[in-house]
Amino acid sequence: MAKQQQRQIRMEQRGGLAAMQQLEQRSDADLLRETKNRSAARAILGSRAAERYEAAQARKFFQEAIASARPQERPQIRRMAEAALALADRRPGDLRAAAQRLGQEAPSGRQLFLLRLTGLLVPPSSAGSWPRWRGVLLILLILLAVIAIGTGLAALISLPFGGLGLASSISLGVILLFVVIGGLIWFARKRQAAAMVKREEQSAAQREPVNRAMRRRG
Repeated sequence: MAKQQQRQIRMEQRGGLAAMQQLEQRSDADLLRETKNRSAARAILGSRAAERYEAAQARKFFQEAIASARPQERPQIRRMAEAALALADRRPGDLRAAAQRLGQEAPSGRQLFLLRLTGLLVPPSSAGSWPRWRGVLLILLILLAVIAIGTGLAALISLPFGGLGLASSISLGVILLFVVIGGLIWFARKRQAAAMVKREEQSAAQREPVNRAMRRRG
């Protein structure tokens, strides 16, 4: 009897994983309307909100996922929530530990550094007013530093041609600022797309044994 119950629990867990795999391809609107696999749909919505750094929305979706999940599925969803909320709240140390508990590859040192830098520049709303003001001041200082560097480079390059006035040098510095920001945005989007592809490949590799077992039973 006990073995039969354990086998039933494992089948229900596999069913939940398989449902999550199918639901990952759906849009947010479709996931909000999902009723049969509500827990898996809410967990996916929570993960997506965390990737957008929407901590409050991610926390709400994971609470709904845990509430509608089977008892044997809740520990895994809680581990997913810990990792997702650590990302949304910009907590690099907690994210590394949560990813390891989830059985996934821990973020690299560079990714954790970028997350820590993001937390300084754009802290979550729960951090309070002072961290947010500090982030604004840091962004302004960075912009002024980039303009100053661009102005100095423009003045240096123009020296062989007779030099430029201060206003022209500042204008070129501002142009250089926009070029640098555009390049950084393009690079960040490229890295984000590559990271998403890698995460999808890792998730598919983790689900493959479950899928093979389900195909054999079918």
